[in-house]
Amino acid sequence: MVSPSSGLPGLFPTPYALGLHRLESRFGLVPVEYPATRKMGSTPRERADDLHAAFADRDVKAVFASIGGDDQITVLRHLDRELVRSHPKPFFGYSDCTNLLAWLWNCGLVGYHGAAVMTQLGRPGAMHPRTADSLRAALFSSGPYELTESDAFNDVDRSWEDPATFASEPQLTPCAGWSWRNADRVVEGVSWGGNIEVLSWLLMADREILSPEAYEGCVLFLETSEELPQAEEVYRILQSMGERGLLRRFPALLMGRAKAWSFGRPLSREDGAAYRRAQREAVERALAEYAPEALAVFDVDLGHTDPQLVIPYGGAVRVDGPARRITVTY
Repeated sequence: MVSPSSGLPGLFPTPYALGLHRLESRFGLVPVEYPATRKMGSTPRERADDLHAAFADRDVKAVFASIGGDDQITVLRHLDRELVRSHPKPFFGYSDCTNLLAWLWNCGLVGYHGAAVMTQLGRPGAMHPRTADSLRAALFSSGPYELTESDAFNDVDRSWEDPATFASEPQLTPCAGWSWRNADRVVEGVSWGGNIEVLSWLLMADREILSPEAYEGCVLFLETSEELPQAEEVYRILQSMGERGLLRRFPALLMGRAKAWSFGRPLSREDGAAYRRAQREAVERALAEYAPEALAVFDVDLGHTDPQLVIPYGGAVRVDGPARRITVTY
C-alpha cells in the first residue's frame, strides 16, 4: 500500500481500512503499508522512497495506490528506473496515478489503470461485482479478458465523514452502455493514456511523453476526473495532442464514461447528461479534425465511474468494431 499522490488514508481511515479488509478477505492478499501511506503533506522524496521499497521487496507481489491526488508529477524525478525495472510487478491506480503509469510504460512495464484502495476496494456497502471480477482477473490470471457493458452506473459521491455512507451501496442510474464510431474494423494494439487532465500536465511539463512515433498503432484510452473539466477544455487538450502529432498515431480510442457530479458541482441527472453529451461532442470534434479514421468507443466503464473496469496500461487491447467487443490482455 502506497500513497504516491496524497496521504488521505490518514484523514479518512474508514474507506481505507475497508479496502484493506477486502484485499485480505476477498482476494487472500496480505497488505503491507509503507511510511508515507497515511501521512498528509509527505514530500515527493518520501513517496518515491515508499515506491522504491515496495518494488524492491521480494515478498511484495503487487503495489496498490491508496488514492489519487494532484501532485504526483513531482515524484517522478525522484524515481529510479533501473531499480523498478529490476523488480517488475503490477501497480494499480488511476487518476493522478496516470503519472506513474506513464512512467512505468516508458520503463517497459505494464501497469493497471484502476482499483484504488479507498475508492474501488473501499466502496460503500460492497465492491461492485464487475469491478471485483476484473481486478481478480488482473491479479490472478494471464490472458484475454473481455470487457462487458454496464446497464447502470453511479458517479455521485457520499461523504466519507458520515458513517451512514458505508451502510449501503451507491444507488445506480440506468444507462445505455457503449456507443461506437467508425466501428467497421478491428484494431489491436498496446494501450496508453489515462486521465486526460494529468496527461495535459505531463505535456506541459514535457515529462514522460515520448515522440509521436512511439505510440504508432497503440490503443488510446482516456477519462476525466471529479474536477469536471469543461468540454472546451477537453477539446483544447486533444487539440494540443493533435497539433503535436499524437492523436493520429492511435487507430482506436476508448473513452471512459465522464463523471458528471462532484461536491463542488452537484449536477442534476439532466445537467449531468448534458455535460456528458457536450464532452463527447468535444472529443468527436477533435477526432474529426486530427484522427478522422479512428475507431472510438464512448462510455466505457473506466476511470472515475462505478462500476470501474481495470484497464492494462501497456497491455494488449483488441477493439472489434463489427462484433462490438473489447478484449484486454492481463
